Amino acid sequence: MSKMKKTLNRVLTKFEQLKAPPNADCGVEETLRTDHFQVSKTVRYGFPYEPTSVAFDPVQHLLAVGTKSGSLRILGRPGVDINCSHGPDVAVIQILFLINEGALVTVCSDDSIHLWNFRQKRPEIVHTLKFQRERITYCHLPFQSKWLYVGTERGNVHIANIETFTLSGYVINWNKAIELSRKTHPGPVISLTDCPVDPNKLLIGFETGTIVLWDLKSKTAECRFNLPEALRSVSWHHEGKQFMCSHTDGSLTTYNIKQPQKPVSVMMPHAQMGKDGKLNPCKPITKVEWKSVKNGEPLIIFSGGMSYDRAGRTPSITVMNGKSTTALEMEHNIVDFVVLCETPWQNDFQEPYAIVVLLQYDLVVVDLTSPNYPCFENPYPMDIHESPVTACQYYANCPPDLIPAFYSVGSSRQKRTGFSEKSWPINGGVWGTSTCSYPEIFITGHADGSIKFWDASSVTLQVLYKLKTAKIFEKPKKREDSRNENRDSVGGDNQKNGGDSLDPDPLAVYLIHLCTESRILCFAGATHLVLCKFSKQELNVEVQSLEFSIIYHDILDDMESPDIDNHYRPCLGVVGQIQSGSRESYSSNASDHSSKNEMWTAVKVRSGSRKYSAGYVPDLVCVLQWLDSKEAGEGKEHPGNITFISMNSSYGLLAFGNESGLAIVDYVQKTCLLNLGTPDLYVFNSYTEGSMDPYNRGPRSPRNKRFFPTDGSGTEDGARSPTNDQINGVCISPTCSKPRRPPPPELRRSKPNRRLQKAQSAASIEEPSNGGGSFSGGDRNDTSSFSRSRSSSMSSLDNVSKEAIQSLVFSDSYTGKTDNFTCPCLWVGTSLGSVIVIVLNLPPPGQQRLDQPVIVSPSGTMFRLKGAILTMSFLDCNGVLIPSVSEQWRDRENKEKEKQAHRQNTVNQKPKISPTSSTEYNGDKQFVVICSEKQARVISLPSQQCPYKTRITESSFVVRADVVTLRDSVCLACYIANGRIMAFSLPSLKPLLDIDFLPLNDVRIARTFCFSSNGHASYLCSATEIQKITFSADMSDNLNEMLGELFKPCETPEPPKQGFFKNWFSAGHSQLDREELFGESSGKGPRGLATKLQGKGSMQYVQNQASSGTSEVARAHKNFIERGEKLGELGERSEMMREHAENFASDSRALMLKYKNKKWYQW
Repeated sequence: MSKMKKTLNRVLTKFEQLKAPPNADCGVEETLRTDHFQVSKTVRYGFPYEPTSVAFDPVQHLLAVGTKSGSLRILGRPGVDINCSHGPDVAVIQILFLINEGALVTVCSDDSIHLWNFRQKRPEIVHTLKFQRERITYCHLPFQSKWLYVGTERGNVHIANIETFTLSGYVINWNKAIELSRKTHPGPVISLTDCPVDPNKLLIGFETGTIVLWDLKSKTAECRFNLPEALRSVSWHHEGKQFMCSHTDGSLTTYNIKQPQKPVSVMMPHAQMGKDGKLNPCKPITKVEWKSVKNGEPLIIFSGGMSYDRAGRTPSITVMNGKSTTALEMEHNIVDFVVLCETPWQNDFQEPYAIVVLLQYDLVVVDLTSPNYPCFENPYPMDIHESPVTACQYYANCPPDLIPAFYSVGSSRQKRTGFSEKSWPINGGVWGTSTCSYPEIFITGHADGSIKFWDASSVTLQVLYKLKTAKIFEKPKKREDSRNENRDSVGGDNQKNGGDSLDPDPLAVYLIHLCTESRILCFAGATHLVLCKFSKQELNVEVQSLEFSIIYHDILDDMESPDIDNHYRPCLGVVGQIQSGSRESYSSNASDHSSKNEMWTAVKVRSGSRKYSAGYVPDLVCVLQWLDSKEAGEGKEHPGNITFISMNSSYGLLAFGNESGLAIVDYVQKTCLLNLGTPDLYVFNSYTEGSMDPYNRGPRSPRNKRFFPTDGSGTEDGARSPTNDQINGVCISPTCSKPRRPPPPELRRSKPNRRLQKAQSAASIEEPSNGGGSFSGGDRNDTSSFSRSRSSSMSSLDNVSKEAIQSLVFSDSYTGKTDNFTCPCLWVGTSLGSVIVIVLNLPPPGQQRLDQPVIVSPSGTMFRLKGAILTMSFLDCNGVLIPSVSEQWRDRENKEKEKQAHRQNTVNQKPKISPTSSTEYNGDKQFVVICSEKQARVISLPSQQCPYKTRITESSFVVRADVVTLRDSVCLACYIANGRIMAFSLPSLKPLLDIDFLPLNDVRIARTFCFSSNGHASYLCSATEIQKITFSADMSDNLNEMLGELFKPCETPEPPKQGFFKNWFSAGHSQLDREELFGESSGKGPRGLATKLQGKGSMQYVQNQASSGTSEVARAHKNFIERGEKLGELGERSEMMREHAENFASDSRALMLKYKNKKWYQW
């Protein structure tokens, strides 16, 4: 039996090969090569996610921010922004600039110290020092010094040379620093700072409150300070005689190095007197800075220290200037702050002019030189996450007038007051020498329903326009109120189905679709969809809405329903003949039930006319109704999330699908054209008797059903397994199906409840008389989840209850094998790998388009692939991408004038018959590229043969796929769940790129990853950041020219000049030879304490790479010489063998001649 199957499979394979056209007949010249592809990260936008540290270079005016994930962002002037990374799961706990030297030191949570060189455009790690036996807690690098002080958790202080990244033999042990009489450990080192006027003095602060002033030359403790409270930070006065400490009880203490016994002053800035006469407890002061001003009182700046009462819960930065105290409240928790000063010298008047406050979700810069300390307006795109990002769309190579249009309507709303009038203080670096030659736009959807448009054409992201969609809907009710209302509406407990399924963000935007030519925007939430049109003027608009119930009930259950016996249900063929207004004569299950109980929706559109500002104005809203649960006593069931949206401005049509089915809407006439469950699409699209559905559809409730045998098979109609042609992606033509018993003529379709004030014209639906349909309902899936859809190669015995719509494409294409002309149609892709083609018969443009209905008819064409359908695109016979047909945007006034002129010109014209012809048939004129989770196929139209196919992945699945343009050609780009990015040529599907790039370890990446034109792609790499990448080699080569320069040569400010009397009456600024103290004379560092690693930016690493490359070349040269010698020996042996053969031949000939002429008697 198995042998017969193998033989039959071989015969079928040969038959398919003979049936498919040869590849050479396509005649498409493909210009893309593998060297045209190179994947690299370009720019990262947004606020660094989970920041941990911040530092500032006062000479280069650069700001560095470290994060918990190991990222390092270096910011200069707007347009200078570089992101680099240490690696996964490594937090940056401290950053130290080598001021005006083009380098910085980072301290990470894995007890490693890295030296970064950012003199080149791409910063690289030069050296790494990995501590093995002690945990690093704090580091200090004095100005213009190459010796780094490293404090550890054990209380020891080590010294490292940042040039060689080796440890010095000079070590300050904790037991030598504390008093001999102390019996307890002082705790970890949390502060290290040298005296501003005497670098020989090092102030060491321990966590328990012990401070030691260490004399480096004598290697002894000069004095010790025992603080009553635990220590958090220490700051010197510029004269070097006093220092200030912050504590965990919210107090500030000041000490004089000449009087270590008691503090000079103790204050609690925000403590309030309680009713018992004692001060109320305060929060810890995490950090304090004591900065001096030449012509004024010194500034004391600290974070924390607020009272624990209700008013002190807000995070704040406090600025104390003499007797005035100003508390600056922040919106988020404070991570760290740094004070910007005019000079890097600590022994001079610092003259602070700004405070950079790093918050948990924002970056705030406070102007200290203006009254009331206003904030600077942040020029960086730090507010992407103002509301959580739920959707992201990227459009490259947009029309050039699109960005100015968005900016013109958005600039009037962006006038913000209350900011400092001075320029942004972080202005280091130099801009790049080149920019992108075409506009790029980011569109982000947010949880509060807002949509932001961003200009992504340069390194800096700039907001263009913000659309607030909450004004379209009524204010959402609270979760408990909605649950109670839903429970009361059905008279039962809704805890199971309705209450827990309520979306906490009902207005959140999950899908975005923008037609860049017509400027029509379409976006969808979980259960609602909005279509908006762009306008430059303010408009008063009454938003019209349609309510849908996309459901499916098993058709055999419907046969038992008394509704069919008592009410007449017209079939689709009859419906196609019903004129406008006649559709009210019948309704679906949902409509019948709505007459008894009011249908419930998650959002409700505001009624009445409202004024909308210039920009996007809502035109139509589609809302899914919650479904009635069939289980007794249960509430309403979630209708299923909207999974895909598509629109075509030239057709005036909108299509969307959810987990249960498909709906097609005519947004010109505001009517529903088609509303079917996914199983009904198979019935609707079938020309023959029966259904093209290859799966069994399980009923939604366990009812007794009557089965009608078909052709003696004893199986239910429409339940059959996919054929080989179906699995291999070949079209299932009507002639391939065996005639079956037709389903009952009654068809129960769901219809939207239209709440429109104006009379609407109904659309008609054509179908052969033997068609039938049924409905399916699906369970709700959380929008944040991401999972593979079920494979399409399952058997017909599998019980399938849900099939979601995964892809929708409007196009002018061929729908049948014998078509001579293209016609408008909708290609529908499902989660089970089916591609169904629906024909759209459009009325002629003009007044007839407004009056006559759009006819939706089946094509009888279906393709099948393995895995969920992800994308579908069309190519012409030359392999050029066919763009979607769209209208050009026109202003409202010009549009009305053009309509009137068009009406006058078309009064006497005869109406055109749809479908309209675009290309005469002469062989295959189109290719349709279909990509699923597992494979990709190129099908030629109208012959519907598959000349090219490929299997993309076996063990994983494709997350995102799209047909994109690159170098005046097209390719299929795919992002695989295992982290690989692949590209295939079109139409031959030859692999051009396969590289491991980004593992799918976050659902956010899967939901937001998208490809765009010219080799661009983007994804939301964190909750607050967007990462742009490119897979184009040209873009990767030009990336360095686009990025800015971080380091620019600057002169270091001269040290302050000391006056004669100041040098006479004071010690002055003493000199310390750190090289003599910490150099080779100190001995070698502790053995096994730290390990030195070479970074990619070090000369030794480059030399090792070069030497390894040289050794490889030498090895190859040696092998080449050995090969030549062996070939030479082989040639000599061959020559010797040839001579032996010639001698043998001559001897044989001579022997033959000798015995040839002899007679028999001569032997």
